[in-house]
Amino acid sequence: MKVVLFNGSPRKEGNTYHCLNIVMDELKAAGVECDYNWIGMEKLQGCTACMKCVDNDDQKCVLPGDKMNEYIEKMLESDGIIIGSPTYFSDLSTSTKALIERAGYATGGHLKYKVGAAVVAVRRAGANHVFSSINYFFLIKQMFLVGSSYWNMGIGRAPGEVLDDKEGIRTFKNLGKNIAFLLKKLKQ
Repeated sequence: MKVVLFNGSPRKEGNTYHCLNIVMDELKAAGVECDYNWIGMEKLQGCTACMKCVDNDDQKCVLPGDKMNEYIEKMLESDGIIIGSPTYFSDLSTSTKALIERAGYATGGHLKYKVGAAVVAVRRAGANHVFSSINYFFLIKQMFLVGSSYWNMGIGRAPGEVLDDKEGIRTFKNLGKNIAFLLKKLKQ
């Protein structure tokens, strides 16, 4: 079992990183292989809606100059996908949005029946929109959405401050356990 994780925060070891690590610790403890990818400082262009990926039906984006096809391949090879983003003005980071847009078109129906979960870091408010935006990607791709004991959000402003959010930590631990549980059930 393998899960690919994407961190869309420009802060390499900011709060999104810490939230994802809590989930990864639980996955690894359950024997799930994790492939962590920090995309927050990459220049990932948003989708141009050229529709060439749909016409080609090869699960590749035709836009040149970045690692998007590498990330799409990782999604296709995994059993589960976790996308993490900070909350910026009640929205996703731009790299997270670009990942969703381009992978959404390029993968066609090939993510169906995979497991998906959103992980969101927030200072105070606006995280529900980010959480929903990521989950809409999973839902339209016909993936199994995994929940936890609360919304998958951690609260903190300064890098590492999210580690003081006891409920957030519990939520992310439960999320990791729930993902591992579902992956095992799907592999039976």
